[in-house]
Amino acid sequence: MTTFAILLLMLIVILIAAEVFTNALEHLGEKLKISEGVTGSLFAAVGTALPETMVPLLALLAGTSNAALNEEIGVGAILGAPLMLSTLSICLMALSVLKQRGIGGELAPERTGLTRDLNFFLAAFAFSALALFVPHQQAATRAAIGFALVLAYFIYILLTLRASAELVKEGHGTEAEEKMFLCRIGLPENMPVILLQLVLGLGFLVGGAKGFIMGVEDASRLLGISPLLLSLLIIPIATELPEKVNSILWVRRGKDTLAFGNITGAMVFQGTLLPAIGIMLTPWEPRQEVLAGIVITFVSALWLRLVVQRGSIKVGHLAFNGAMYVTYLFIALT
Repeated sequence: MTTFAILLLMLIVILIAAEVFTNALEHLGEKLKISEGVTGSLFAAVGTALPETMVPLLALLAGTSNAALNEEIGVGAILGAPLMLSTLSICLMALSVLKQRGIGGELAPERTGLTRDLNFFLAAFAFSALALFVPHQQAATRAAIGFALVLAYFIYILLTLRASAELVKEGHGTEAEEKMFLCRIGLPENMPVILLQLVLGLGFLVGGAKGFIMGVEDASRLLGISPLLLSLLIIPIATELPEKVNSILWVRRGKDTLAFGNITGAMVFQGTLLPAIGIMLTPWEPRQEVLAGIVITFVSALWLRLVVQRGSIKVGHLAFNGAMYVTYLFIALT
């Protein structure tokens, strides 16, 4: 089977798995009586981002015998994920409803949760950027920054969970519109069956993403791409983007809070815990590709935050995020 045939097959697996996963997740959120913000920003975001966390960890802790190569792959994967989420993922989610809502159509996520996600991400990412200029010899300072980033994520979890009950009262509870897939074959709708379908969906998502990675890696070798560029551009697209199909499915069904939360919640996860690992385990130096990625990511997230603050979020507003991704491609490839 050719490389491109494998890519197509894995993409089909990912699409089916995303349907199974989101269907189970909606029923889980409804069963637990939690808000869409918690379901999207915590459950969906962490559930789909956690497997990809293994890429930089494996590169740094159990990679090749070439330490410099491991660090390039690790740093690239750590910074590439929030770059892709804040630019390409946001833009593709908006484009998926362009025909349905029009370029001036509104996207209406629950604003307090979205604002919290973006505030935490911007603050954490700013600290990550500052750490680039802390000499590697100042281990205590770097460790303190890494610890602060980890602590920030746990505070974020507590605030998100605390806000859930009030949001449910205001009508932002998670609601499942379709019957559970496993229940359609005769199984009862209870917590064990919901968890079983959730695990099956996530398992196929991970399997499809890993197969997709293998295909992309083969294609990258044919194209002759460097390890740092591979980890900054190709790895995040292969590992994160396919699983953000969940956001496209949700936004097309009018579940904007879940759609945004799936992306911005993953941004917080990938913008706190993973940079903490990079700061403590790599030189974390301000190389040109790294600085460009951080600036593009920060500007894209800040733009979304400003749009949210101004009021209405239009489909056309998020074209800017896509343009920022194209800008980074131009910088990286020239």
